[in-house]
Amino acid sequence: MNHKIDVRRLLCPLPVIRLGEAINVAIIGDTIEMRATDKGVLHDIPAWSRVHGHEVISTEEKTDEIILIVKKIV
Repeated sequence: MNHKIDVRRLLCPLPVIRLGEAINVAIIGDTIEMRATDKGVLHDIPAWSRVHGHEVISTEEKTDEIILIVKKIV
């Protein structure tokens, strides 16, 4: 299942917190699509994912937002 979270206009640490909440309701194998505007997510989300055993599938930088896809592994 694909989950979507909109964290545009939220600053650190809120995008990480919202991803953690989405991961908690997801099941193993699910993906979470995150739309953000804080460029800090480009570092914070991959680091958080490594620490918690999840995988960043893709990162796309657009003019006005960043889209990350995170897969729940454990």
